[in-house]
Amino acid sequence: MAEQDSWEEGDNSMLAGFEEDGRQFLSFSLGGEDYGIDIFRVQEIRGWSEVRKIPGSPPWILGILKLRGNIIPIVDMRLRFDLEVNDTNERTVIIILNLGDEEDSQDVGIVVDEVADVMGAAEDDIRPAPRMGGNVDTEYLEGIATVRDSMLMLLDAPRLFRGWELEELRQLGEL
Repeated sequence: MAEQDSWEEGDNSMLAGFEEDGRQFLSFSLGGEDYGIDIFRVQEIRGWSEVRKIPGSPPWILGILKLRGNIIPIVDMRLRFDLEVNDTNERTVIIILNLGDEEDSQDVGIVVDEVADVMGAAEDDIRPAPRMGGNVDTEYLEGIATVRDSMLMLLDAPRLFRGWELEELRQLGEL
């Protein structure tokens, strides 16, 4: 996706042909794995652009980006998930998500390796997230979907960040 290319909420052309009884997910790759996130949480998809660094913020917060008059905190999902960090390239994108609800809205940008497609999954194709125990944190996973002969780890947008982390992101968004 080129830097000037973007998809904005309300552009339903990507959703054509999906049945109403299933769910739609934006699929993307991160560290060689396929992930999906509820399409209704996605506000916009942007090509990579530099962000303004904020001194003293956690390493996984890359900084902030001004978008249509709003300050959006930007999170590197590789760092967030303790994956090997790679340099950005022409496929690196920022997905702007809304993590809140109507009363408590919070937009956050997540940096991923590449956006693939919008995929539909029937409820029967979505399995609960496994509980791994030990040091493996799967709390942010909603489940795992089998879509088009591949498996997507489905992220639960509101659970991507714990209370103090979300509060820090909110404070950055108020700068």
